[in-house]
Amino acid sequence: MAKNNNQINVIPTKQIAGALALASCGLFASSGHATEIAKKVDDWKVDAALMYYGEQDRVQAIEAIGTAQKAFGDDSVLDLKLVVDSLTGASASGAVAQSSSQTFTRPSGNGQYTVAAGDTPLDDTFHDTRVQANVNWTQVLNPDWKVNAGVYGSKEFDYMSMGLNASIERGFNKDNTTLFLGTAYSFDVVDPVGGRPVSLSSMVIRDDFTTEEAYRAAFNATRQSGSDDKQTADIMLGITQVLNQRWLLQANYGLSSVNGYLTDPYKVLSVVDNNGLTQDIVYENRPDSRLKHSFYVMTKGALDSGVVDFSYRYNTDDWDLTSHTLETHYRYYFSGSFYGQLHLRYYQQSAVNFYQPFLMADTPMPEFASADYRIGDMSAYTLGVKFGHRLAGGHEMSYRLEYYQQDPKNNGTAIPGELQNYDLFPTQKAITAQFSYSF
Repeated sequence: MAKNNNQINVIPTKQIAGALALASCGLFASSGHATEIAKKVDDWKVDAALMYYGEQDRVQAIEAIGTAQKAFGDDSVLDLKLVVDSLTGASASGAVAQSSSQTFTRPSGNGQYTVAAGDTPLDDTFHDTRVQANVNWTQVLNPDWKVNAGVYGSKEFDYMSMGLNASIERGFNKDNTTLFLGTAYSFDVVDPVGGRPVSLSSMVIRDDFTTEEAYRAAFNATRQSGSDDKQTADIMLGITQVLNQRWLLQANYGLSSVNGYLTDPYKVLSVVDNNGLTQDIVYENRPDSRLKHSFYVMTKGALDSGVVDFSYRYNTDDWDLTSHTLETHYRYYFSGSFYGQLHLRYYQQSAVNFYQPFLMADTPMPEFASADYRIGDMSAYTLGVKFGHRLAGGHEMSYRLEYYQQDPKNNGTAIPGELQNYDLFPTQKAITAQFSYSF
């Protein structure tokens, strides 16, 4: 149920960027492949995939993805997508480990859980099922102009998102140069289990009250009634340039404005004394607006026996989070119907300006604070392989396996007392496995 507000606008951004990526890939289609597409212009093209994602001792996810595409003549394409995923497991709550066991109230207020001495507190209520549907229409207006429009909706138990996107492309220089302008808007409704916590209010524990009525009154005092929402507006400008018969270059700039409820209602912070002993547990609070900038450049080349691409992305925002992403894919064709692909990715980010791994009891309470490691200092890398082969009738099967490691880091905070005995920034490891079938 925990939401990553650092990634909350991924869906519309990917929809915008996807048009550029699709265009660049098409530039490398061989004449034989283009003929095959023309022959199937009136047919549906269907892709199905099943993906497993598993973190070590934490979140597990299973996702089913289905896409369908139909071309109407040479000028129009309809794309449909349906995603269903299920998440279970435990997620870091933001509290720090202690030398004695700790008791936490569940987000609903109904029940509590205990974390053993020395263990990182994990909220074991992380479970949800999400359904998302996308519809997208691409229309070629003339040899130089193409437009694209789409809508999407996503629903899970405590979260709903709806959005729309549109883009326009203009080709120049015999289509060797393509300019792109895309925009997207999403409206999300947040309705957390147990209600939205009052910012930086203290977690109440049932054992501290003599009656259920007294506990429930205290718990309700830490909650805000009703749901809340947030809006995200994105715009992207891009250019794709064919450099020669084998290489192209793509670059874009993205601007994203997010306003509304950006706090993660399931994350908390420990308030500790100078000995590192927890004196209180409070709910986090984040600003209600965020302005993001992204810069991206990618080059892709067709080799004698494969395709390779290299990309770099830089992100920054007014929360002072900056990130750098280096990524490459190398696909090698062992034969006309079988290929292997290597995927390497490195990511590094600096913490937002209100990130604190814990709060000190002898200092004033800040206006904003979060101990969510996902918006703290970190580096991460991905190493993956993929194999695919074409079957009779134009069908294709592929298999992907990736290893992901995330290394949170201290942002320079002095660690007091007994907290020095614990790993407050543990490494996270995950495996992704995916099977896909296209027909």
